[in-house]
Amino acid sequence: MPIKNQQVAERAFLRPLYADDYFPDHVLDKGTAILLNLCERIEAERPVDLQALYVLTEVATEQFNLLEAEFEAAGSEIETVAREEIAEDFWFVASAYGFPDADVEELIAARDW
Repeated sequence: MPIKNQQVAERAFLRPLYADDYFPDHVLDKGTAILLNLCERIEAERPVDLQALYVLTEVATEQFNLLEAEFEAAGSEIETVAREEIAEDFWFVASAYGFPDADVEELIAARDW
């Protein structure tokens, strides 16, 4: 399903990480897909409040948790720079969909990274 939110459609998720050879593109592509899937779910389910949004972001965060093994297998990891960039993209998504007051730590509360 194509993203309807123009702000999101134009976003290059995880862009700074793609510029760093430490992070493998094929794993970053999976991270980008997780974020785009989150956007699709938000557009389809239209969460009415922050708690409903946090349910959706928890699922996406758990998918990122599973990616950690793929990063490690490729000689990388979700370290400080990656954690901050991923968190920033989660906050961007929340803000773009009308939740600028979302707590970034709540958005990614289920993280293992």
